Amino acid sequence: MEKNNGCTRCPRNCGIVREQGGKGFCGVPGTEIYLARAALHFWEEPCISGMKGSGTVFFCGCNLRCIYCQNAGIASMREARAVPKERLPEIFLELQEKGAHNINLVTPTHYVPEVREALSTAKAKGLVIPVVYNCGGYEGLEGLRSLQGLADIYLMDFKYMDPDLASRFSSAPDYPETAKAALSEMVRQQPEPVFDEAGLMTKGVIVRHLLLPGHVKNAKAVVSYVYQTYGDRVYLSLMNQYTPMREFPEAPELSRRVTKREYGRLTDYALSLGVANAFIQEGGTAEESFIPPFNFEGL
Repeated sequence: MEKNNGCTRCPRNCGIVREQGGKGFCGVPGTEIYLARAALHFWEEPCISGMKGSGTVFFCGCNLRCIYCQNAGIASMREARAVPKERLPEIFLELQEKGAHNINLVTPTHYVPEVREALSTAKAKGLVIPVVYNCGGYEGLEGLRSLQGLADIYLMDFKYMDPDLASRFSSAPDYPETAKAALSEMVRQQPEPVFDEAGLMTKGVIVRHLLLPGHVKNAKAVVSYVYQTYGDRVYLSLMNQYTPMREFPEAPELSRRVTKREYGRLTDYALSLGVANAFIQEGGTAEESFIPPFNFEGL
């Protein structure tokens, strides 16, 4: 994914030379791995977190850098620690020893070659729990294809069907078509959901959508596309937990939380389509408790 010594790990195709310390759109300098936390996490979907927690590894930097980012500290590299690549498979195995139901790789897109190597090493040394590739949906097909046989579950944000929103909020007008292609590849690799006797997913695809205030129409378009294309083979996770991290003069609607009425319109729409396999949040879940402390635990 470095062609002619230029980085093409994600659809940005920055072309920077990482070996010379280049820093692309993702903000990651050079070839080192940067992490913020590796610990048991209990705020994923029930079939991922279970009772013991998901072994979540938070990677730093991001190829989307959404203006409303819920994890801005690590996406911007403000809260980041360099970790030797030899350490990554050890982290995976330590999380397994702690009882994690799975290894949950959060925002790993711009580290795919290193992740692939670390997973291969960890599996050779006894890693047996499922691997979750947890991403923002703005993925390169080459990177996804290279993970076949290594990633068991794809947990993908599908943020936009509206290219104008994708451009305004994430500087990625090509996001809708890119995410569609990425999802197609994920479903090709994991075409049917599989669960163990405890109800934990061991293989499959989950598509998340974080409802943004004022943008129910976009959310409905995402749900419609995913369900009409893949039916109940792909689980949907409809989230109302959006938390404004700052004021947004450029997009005033993002300065507030999602209303109950907005979320109700989205969930009612999903039910009207016939969606059966979906995770729906109840009550006042829009809290910063979904954002763990990025204190370099487990590194």
